[in-house]
Amino acid sequence: MRAGIFAAFVILVGAAVLLLVFGPITYVREAREFRPDPVAATAPPEIRMTDLQPGLPLPGPNPNTGGENPSWYERNAVALSEGQRLFSAMNCVGCHSHGGGGMGPPLMDDKWIYGSDIKNIYATIVEGRPNGMPSFRGKIPPEQVWQIAAYVRSMAGLTPKQASPSRPDHLQAKAPEASYPEQPPAGGLIPPSATAPQ
Repeated sequence: MRAGIFAAFVILVGAAVLLLVFGPITYVREAREFRPDPVAATAPPEIRMTDLQPGLPLPGPNPNTGGENPSWYERNAVALSEGQRLFSAMNCVGCHSHGGGGMGPPLMDDKWIYGSDIKNIYATIVEGRPNGMPSFRGKIPPEQVWQIAAYVRSMAGLTPKQASPSRPDHLQAKAPEASYPEQPPAGGLIPPSATAPQ
């Protein structure tokens, strides 16, 4: 009987020693992926030949304020074509006559009263100007105003030729904007009569 108790004691001590030695070791369960991603699902790196791109991705973090780079619109052919369509749809043609001038100043020459930068043109469209240019604030979404402003710059040849829109589809034919020579602005100073009193 003593031998049986001694054997049970040895087994218990051996088990306790095993727990002390191997107890802290934890086992990691095997992880298996039942649906691993195929190798062909990863796309090859994109190789860009030019900075032109299709579609209208957002130009920056906030398109309502023009994003970080509003000049993006004048490098995008889709934005310029939309600007061309909106220029006619918003009846800008009624005053500016497809860029040649009429009641409003011409948009194809080198004389820019309020500056030829896209931000200046945006401000002109949104805020309006004295002596005839109405304000379009709240009437045109900001993204469309940037498209119109980029198109206005394309009429003076200030946008890349690859992105400039082709001939419009109205009856009065004119040469496409891409064929115009560049007209760098000569002025751009705001006349004293156009500044608002402080």
